[in-house]
Amino acid sequence: MLTDTPMAYGESVVAARRQTDTQWQERAAAMSGDDSITLVADLGVDGSKLCGLMRVVLKHPQAPEKPLQAMLISVYVAPAHRGLGLADQLLNESCKAAAEELGAGGIELGVHEENVRALAFYRRQGFETTGASRPYPQDASKLELVMERHLP
Repeated sequence: MLTDTPMAYGESVVAARRQTDTQWQERAAAMSGDDSITLVADLGVDGSKLCGLMRVVLKHPQAPEKPLQAMLISVYVAPAHRGLGLADQLLNESCKAAAEELGAGGIELGVHEENVRALAFYRRQGFETTGASRPYPQDASKLELVMERHLP
């Protein structure tokens, strides 16, 4: 994921390669629980070929009167599966899980300002830029734009 589309992630390949096996196991264990859901699309009987991945994490509300908000992170579709509808399926399931399983009223994501393909995809899926942005973690001279979509 990191070598294929490095601008799509807040972590660099170098940082990821520094992680120990124990750290990777801890990260994997945290990928699903009461406040997160990970959807994985794979091929093969043993699930050895990753085709796509999306993770939804519940954000803790800043104000009790506001609806719960989820965050979409770790989005990836392998090159051989792009343009075939897998991203659409994973995103639809991610939004459904955020609403039904996590109780979120909306879902947010961050996208690199120069990732035109991702921006177009999310806009087609009903996400809108909020006007908020933050420095991109790997290069503070670039921005990560915040997008959101309301959930039924």
